[in-house]
Amino acid sequence: MSTDKQAVVAVVTGASRGAGKGIALALGAAGATVYVTGRSQRDGDADLPGTIHATAREIDALGGRGIAVACDHRDDAQVAALFERVAQQSGRLDILVNNATFLHDDLIKPGPFWSKPLDLVNILDVGLRSAYVASWHAAPLMVRQRRGLIAFTSSFGASCYMHGPGYGAQKVGVDKFAKDMAVDLREHDVAAVSIWMGMLDTERTQRVMQQHPEQYAGFAAMAESPQFTGRLIDALYRDPRLMEKSGMVLVGAELAQQYGIRDIDGRQPPSHRAMLGGPVQAHPAKVE
Repeated sequence: MSTDKQAVVAVVTGASRGAGKGIALALGAAGATVYVTGRSQRDGDADLPGTIHATAREIDALGGRGIAVACDHRDDAQVAALFERVAQQSGRLDILVNNATFLHDDLIKPGPFWSKPLDLVNILDVGLRSAYVASWHAAPLMVRQRRGLIAFTSSFGASCYMHGPGYGAQKVGVDKFAKDMAVDLREHDVAAVSIWMGMLDTERTQRVMQQHPEQYAGFAAMAESPQFTGRLIDALYRDPRLMEKSGMVLVGAELAQQYGIRDIDGRQPPSHRAMLGGPVQAHPAKVE
């Protein structure tokens, strides 16, 4: 539980299920008030289980405070209303986790990008542009209090070929957001980082594993729980040397080793740097 006198206030986008849900649960377990955003309000709204209200209830059960906010991150007006609500209700914002994205079912199917539906490009709208818009609204709240963390969920797909050019471009994009936003935020003691997650044990991957068990043999031994990244974000925010990491692209499994953090089952997830490549950090040059 949090030892702070004032509970941390966080917004986690795209938290009905998957990485976002796990991150929200981990922050809630640490005592945070977590605004959970997403489009799924009722079972059946999506073809995978999970709703924003179910995530909020689980946060409450873990000792945090979950607040479900229906928000389509394609709609700038809904995003603006989200952060207005946070400011009015909580008066502050400590952590923003930009996780909402668009994942087409054909994303992981074999074949070149032109053989797949053009809809796959929507990951650049919900996943890249939407992260910029959310950060634009969050930054003034954090600047005002001279403390905060904007975290982007990314992956090794920013380095190697993974799921095609749309997916890769989105991951490279959020990495660059972290690098450049950190420059603008540094004088205000607000940090921005991007975290490369490993293979995740989510509702989506569980469904794929059931459909193609031979392809995913050995997956469980390497997979990270969705909560794992949430534990890392909580540790980052509480790190008195947080600003030293601002602007960096961090491999989650390696950051966990630095902080002595294990996954929820006690395992130490491996880094895939040797197999998939590592992040490129920002050059110190600045061109105004």
